[in-house]
Amino acid sequence: MAVRHRLIKKSPREVWAVLADGTRYADWVVGTASSYPVRGQWPQMHSTIGYEVRVGPLSFTNQTVVRACDEGHELELEAIAGPLGTARIAIELRPWGDHTLVIIDEHPLRGVGGFLHNAGVEGLIQLRHRAMLKRLADVCENGGSHAEPAHAQPEPA
Repeated sequence: MAVRHRLIKKSPREVWAVLADGTRYADWVVGTASSYPVRGQWPQMHSTIGYEVRVGPLSFTNQTVVRACDEGHELELEAIAGPLGTARIAIELRPWGDHTLVIIDEHPLRGVGGFLHNAGVEGLIQLRHRAMLKRLADVCENGGSHAEPAHAQPEPA
């Protein structure tokens, strides 16, 4: 199970504000080019955002669903990546003086990702988390943005 943490020099309220804005998902999630609402009010239970991943000229769209939310403290997501399967991502915010300790815990649930999960994959997830937490810190502390502007998608009927 890949667990990583980082101290972000902002209050939990300020870090939560970034996590609670589904349109900013692509600003801090590594590999994501854009994000947009699909269903519900992010980050309420079962709300969903779509996101686009680009690899060279190819692009793929996937979704992330909120599976648990303790507002201001914890957000548990299920990232759905089509045939690659799904992953559980838990993000915990702990007050640390005037700052926030952010802890991310991720592991594959279903599909190819779960079947092929091994120490090598775990190492890659750790590298991704290091970059993701750095980006989240940059967005929270400096207002940075790493993604293209989010585009709106109509809610399914």
